[in-house]
Amino acid sequence: MFNQTSQPCQFERDCDVVMIPSGDEVTMPAGTAGYITQALGGSFTVFVEGNLFRVAGIDADAIGKEPVMPPALPEDATEDDVEKLIWEQLKTCYDPEIPVNIVDLGLVYTCDLDRNPSGERQVRVEMTLTAPGCGMGPILVEDVRSKISLIPTIADVEVELVFDPPWNHMMMSEAARLETGMF
Repeated sequence: MFNQTSQPCQFERDCDVVMIPSGDEVTMPAGTAGYITQALGGSFTVFVEGNLFRVAGIDADAIGKEPVMPPALPEDATEDDVEKLIWEQLKTCYDPEIPVNIVDLGLVYTCDLDRNPSGERQVRVEMTLTAPGCGMGPILVEDVRSKISLIPTIADVEVELVFDPPWNHMMMSEAARLETGMF
């Protein structure tokens, strides 16, 4: 399963991880050896004893990597600045089995920034999955929600998983189709 770009690693402390593709949460004990097979968007996919596990960016120190710092905005940030940062955060969310971010995969159908009645910023995202039965669906939804929630001034994030229209490879960006050979 690992390839020539895989990097050996060892868990330096107990770490909560997510099994791919089932989405089951487990604790990887300190001392467990494996291989980092993907390091994209601030999270890591690690191959251990025939299985893949996702390590969150905030737990990167468990495998000897630097933890991922949260995004920042200038004090005088405009709505455009916030919206740009939202899309940058969305591009840090990766399908753990496909090395392409969810925006370029075409999984984000809508992303709306507005204000709630008390004037606080809120974000609503509609997204889909490459396959409706994917066990990682709830994990990807939470990844989107949590990464947008890290943005200063965002008070509320709603992420809805939808399957209409059904996803197909033509929804991918041209670059993503080239990268994955899905033309």
